[in-house]
Amino acid sequence: PPGKRRSSSRSSDGGAMCGIFAYLNYHVPRTRREILETLIKGLQRLEYRGYDSAGVGIDGGNDKDWEANASKIALIKKKGKVKALDEEVNKQQDIDLDIEFDVHLGIAHTRWATHGEPNPVNSHPQRSDKNNEFIVIHNGIITNYKDLKKFLESKGYEFESETDTETIAKLVKYMYDNCESDGISFTTLVERVIQQLEGAFALVFKSVHYPGQAVGTRRGSPLLIGVRSEHKLSTDHIPILYRTGKDKKGTCSLSRMDSTTCLFPVEEKAVEYYFASDASAVIEHTNRVIFLEDDDVAAVVEGRLS
Repeated sequence: PPGKRRSSSRSSDGGAMCGIFAYLNYHVPRTRREILETLIKGLQRLEYRGYDSAGVGIDGGNDKDWEANASKIALIKKKGKVKALDEEVNKQQDIDLDIEFDVHLGIAHTRWATHGEPNPVNSHPQRSDKNNEFIVIHNGIITNYKDLKKFLESKGYEFESETDTETIAKLVKYMYDNCESDGISFTTLVERVIQQLEGAFALVFKSVHYPGQAVGTRRGSPLLIGVRSEHKLSTDHIPILYRTGKDKKGTCSLSRMDSTTCLFPVEEKAVEYYFASDASAVIEHTNRVIFLEDDDVAAVVEGRLS
């Protein structure tokens, strides 16, 4: 019952009962309004997982060119239910809702607060800095976040929230700022970050440095990816779980593919990806669902999932 849930499920900041959702459209033109509607609807499907506050992170520019817009990230966060966030989105004066994006990644989160009271600063997405270079949504708990925070503060990184998640956003920026080569991939960056994390997490990252790219990863907290395309997709070589149907007891059986490259549209075809902590948020969009396992890192780069 709702009266009991708060004490029993408050196991973390990302929270065992928080909801994460992300939507990436690749060569499927969508207006910012359509993108935000998809994100809000995804959060509404996950709202039972947490409803202290909610937030979205989207490309922030108002240019005709999606790549120019991807150089800025806009965060919209609100205390309360997803409906309050929806109202806040529609109040925004500085973002043109009718601009169309050929490629775009939006990430969204509904929170059941633990570290830090429910307010916009503690809501997700959490950011790396005031320029929103990296943003992240998180479900889970980082048990060594105090040590990481102390380290990052010693390096001059300033914290604004009381969350464990902000340390992840700051850590990915620290790794980026201090990497030995200019050409480091978003995937490699995230792999380095999760090597430093203790605890449970499902994470999805977005960055101005990697426009149109999404990276998701999990350990001890669920994360799945829905894929939708009108074109034939190559599904060989993907080391992740597929929902293959039902076994005799009526539960869904899973099979694991046993190779290691990527899932991608044949040629440069249009495709959409949905990252979520629960299948309820993607089932209306697609029945092609990939389940990540612990320490999987899944990235969408140029429309390809690897």
